[in-house]
Amino acid sequence: MNSTTDSATPTAPVVVPSLQRWEAQPGTTGLGEGFVVEHPEDLAGLARTLRADIADVTGLAGGIGADTGAGKITLVLDPELEFGTDNATAPDEGYVLAIDGGVRISARTATGVYWGTRSLLQMLSASTELPAGIATDWPNYPVRGFMLDVGRRFARPEALRDYIRFLSWYKLNTFMVHLNDNEITKDTKRSWDQAQQGFRLASDSPWLAGLAAEDGAYSRAEWDSFEDLAAQRHVQLIPEIDVPAHSRSFIRWRPELGLNGGDSDMLDLEKPETVELVKNVFEEFVPWFRGPAVHFGADEYARGHSKTYRGFFNAVSTHLRSLGKDPVAWGSLTMMSEGAGAPGPGGYNRDVTMCAWSRDWYSGQAAVADGYNVINTDDRLLYIVPFADYYHGQGLDARDLFENWEPHIFGTGYNLYPGHPQLLGAASALWNDLVLLDYDERAVYELVKPAFGVLAQKMWAGAVPELGYEDFMDRNAAVAVWPGSTLLG
Repeated sequence: MNSTTDSATPTAPVVVPSLQRWEAQPGTTGLGEGFVVEHPEDLAGLARTLRADIADVTGLAGGIGADTGAGKITLVLDPELEFGTDNATAPDEGYVLAIDGGVRISARTATGVYWGTRSLLQMLSASTELPAGIATDWPNYPVRGFMLDVGRRFARPEALRDYIRFLSWYKLNTFMVHLNDNEITKDTKRSWDQAQQGFRLASDSPWLAGLAAEDGAYSRAEWDSFEDLAAQRHVQLIPEIDVPAHSRSFIRWRPELGLNGGDSDMLDLEKPETVELVKNVFEEFVPWFRGPAVHFGADEYARGHSKTYRGFFNAVSTHLRSLGKDPVAWGSLTMMSEGAGAPGPGGYNRDVTMCAWSRDWYSGQAAVADGYNVINTDDRLLYIVPFADYYHGQGLDARDLFENWEPHIFGTGYNLYPGHPQLLGAASALWNDLVLLDYDERAVYELVKPAFGVLAQKMWAGAVPELGYEDFMDRNAAVAVWPGSTLLG
């Protein structure tokens, strides 16, 4: 007798995020030494990754050739596969995992197959004797992310590569890398000349000499290694070059372009050469970036400059479009201009994805009303500032997120409805504001890790009836060891 259940019931396998649908069947299927992975040529690389990850998680080595009785995993691309849902993300990222004498993972896309292998690996981390059944699974939202501030505090390349692996283990598909920033001098009481700053990309182009931070910056080869791994792990990198505020690294390099005669971390937008310099910097680095989107910051600029800020916002977003990228920005239009204005030359470009980070600067509701697609990055709910006495200095409140949050929730009076067509998803963020403290990448990871499974659950599958916080965290602990770690895991 078969039984179809929602995810996370007692009969469903322990997977985080939990399965959208599980149809239990009698019996089990074992996987042993010498198992084989059958696949089409299009999935050869994915099959290699799966074999390596199984060896890492279970210690079992896969064989080559015909099934010898140790078990067979079949990977299938099926462009006609149905998921039994009208969720728009299912065709691109959904999969069906069938366990009945063998293991079969089917999807319309390689990404869907890859997510199916993550569920299989989490099952295998509990036991190589797998429960028989059929999982049908898909994400509720297309953007499920995390942002890391490396501008204020450099993270070694090994750490970024580990974050890519960590995200993909939980089926989080978006890694925003905040590549430049600086000390908050109003808090440290130091001058701008003394302020810590960092631009974390190092180009060989002579005209950019002096821009890259001396205490750490990524070469083109290192960035390529991030892109290679992200493609293998089906994670999209969204690099951020933050302008026109948070730009002390630019002003240190080109003092004449700084607001207030360079005594600032903001670029002077009254000078046409400022916009041209920013465009040239993006022209230099956009070829490094393989994903469809590039973030240009655009937050927390000095108020009282609405016209020049709007001109800058439109010029940079249009330029990124001309370079073949989808522009992303931190929502700031309420504070800067009391909204986006009417579409057209007198208003703001609408073809920008807004990270809705502040209810005061530009709420998710306000951005949606102005016509923007949004990503929930609400600061009060989703920001970590390590060891600070504001936001979440000791890590996000995992219980509160589990019991009260989903991507459509921005705070009382600011929420959207679940599945709103302009709500792309959500991303938590870690900001290294306290530049004078001594801590490293491992300390950062330890703050991020406790709530990661909860965030993945809420972004992928949402709340599960009758699953409490303690039970969920027990499930999360059972699958918390992820494959491939070199520094963090």
